[in-house]
Amino acid sequence: MAFALLRLHKRSPHREAAPIPYGAGALDCFVTDPVQLPMHRAEVSVRDLNGQEVVHGQTDPHGRFAATVAPGEYNVAVTAEGFQPVRRSVTCAEGVRTALDPMAMEPAPAPALPAPGAWRIDPDHTAVRFVSRHIGLAEVHGRFNRFEGTLWIGENMEDSRIDVVIETASIDTGVAQRDEHLCSPEFLDVAKFPYMQFTSERFVHHGGSRWTVQGVLNLHGVSRNVSLDTRYLGIGTGIMGESRTACSATTELHREDFTLDWKSMLQRGIAMIGATIRIELDIQAVPAT
Repeated sequence: MAFALLRLHKRSPHREAAPIPYGAGALDCFVTDPVQLPMHRAEVSVRDLNGQEVVHGQTDPHGRFAATVAPGEYNVAVTAEGFQPVRRSVTCAEGVRTALDPMAMEPAPAPALPAPGAWRIDPDHTAVRFVSRHIGLAEVHGRFNRFEGTLWIGENMEDSRIDVVIETASIDTGVAQRDEHLCSPEFLDVAKFPYMQFTSERFVHHGGSRWTVQGVLNLHGVSRNVSLDTRYLGIGTGIMGESRTACSATTELHREDFTLDWKSMLQRGIAMIGATIRIELDIQAVPAT
């Protein structure tokens, strides 16, 4: 199989390569995973000797990346989530297609996991943000300013749990009148539903720093299953010498799933908030005391 892939790599530049523009050179690279299969969507960055990026792109489904550049010397860096970067130097000449030797990616060392036990989410270094569309046009960015949560790290990371409670009245879009409207019975109805809560049910590892945190979100009196696409960022030390762990996560909510359809608005033909709302989380936690 490896021989067949190598033979395909050698032949395909001559079969598929586009003409090189006048005054330019060209480069080709072929990226493989640890078992020598073509790697799709690896990030490729080509920089000149001054560090200026001149080309950026991704490998195709066959692990190929090709570009035309001005004649000269370049540094090529290939990166992919969960893999160690690979770097090469190359000299491109005018009218010549230069093929780099195959670039094999190797798994990156997994970041150290937090110690088992209870960790408290630090609200001063955590952000709970959302993005939605206003009347179907421009995006509205907002955040919730008051929340608390606890992360219980298991001996086996997959057995960990997280519980987060957010005050709905702390919504902040930067416009006081809009925030009052969002807090009204027509939207979040914060008088009746002062909190929303996310409780995890399962941590799923996808390799490297990628995880999915599956759980239940209770919002507006309705509970729905939600999956957080999570990137674990590792362990660090704060300015007071405390241990810190961090991650980022995203998900999309469908407002109708939580009975937030606001029919009075729609009957007037005004799509006040888009059908989906993107949630973006940046979380830091410290050991609970």
